[in-house]
Amino acid sequence: MVRRTRLAAHRGGAALWPENSLLGFRNALALGSDLIEFDVHLTADGALAVIHDPTLDRTTDATGPVAGRTAVELARARLRGPAGALTDERVPLLEDVLALVAPSRGGLLVEVKGPVAGVGVRYERRGGRAAAVPGPRYEGLEERLIASLRRAGLLSHATIMAFNPDVVTAVRALVPGQRTTLLVSAHHIRQAHARPEDALDWALAAGATDAGLEYTLVNEAVVEAARAARLRLGVWTVNAERAMRRLVELGVDVLTTDRPDVAKRVLGRAS
Repeated sequence: MVRRTRLAAHRGGAALWPENSLLGFRNALALGSDLIEFDVHLTADGALAVIHDPTLDRTTDATGPVAGRTAVELARARLRGPAGALTDERVPLLEDVLALVAPSRGGLLVEVKGPVAGVGVRYERRGGRAAAVPGPRYEGLEERLIASLRRAGLLSHATIMAFNPDVVTAVRALVPGQRTTLLVSAHHIRQAHARPEDALDWALAAGATDAGLEYTLVNEAVVEAARAARLRLGVWTVNAERAMRRLVELGVDVLTTDRPDVAKRVLGRAS
């Protein structure tokens, strides 16, 4: 049976529109993306903000940590477009995104971020084996995320993702049947002196249903190992057409890209 690769718009299509913006999500869905991918951080007043970095500096006209701002304060921050110019788009809250997606019944890839950039997890060798050393987490974020998804009727349409295996474990403890993804980068594989296939074992150990690998790690052996482990396999972030074609031919389950327009063409989707 030929597997259908699903198209996920990374941060709503970050090469085309302001990343993690309502404009991007709206356009990505209109383009025919199967899933929208976005990131969540916890605000000072307990809301969930949809933004990639733990600080506002790179993607907005504001500065400082997201966790130090209230939802009202974040709503004043203007988002920058792909070329860095300011736009009229604002930092959305999770509820804004869910309200936009709900009528389409589109799928969601929700990445749970941590309060410190770049330290979701590190890997080290212990006794000849790779061991995950999880980074800091936001207290109570997983519970708030699941409650919001459930209220919106989108919990079954969502896959909750993280580099930190403790996030996956926490989500599965709250909702045992929830689809979850352990994300693994090429840096983590090098850090652990591991093989790309080992990332699948890490996903299984965390209790994840899916593995999300940096696309350069994925070859035929990795795809076959994922099938044998009954893990859904996603790849990120694939923007070059040639790389997209290779991965679609390999039969990956989810292709995450900043260029959903190019991916749509590669997948042969009609306008």
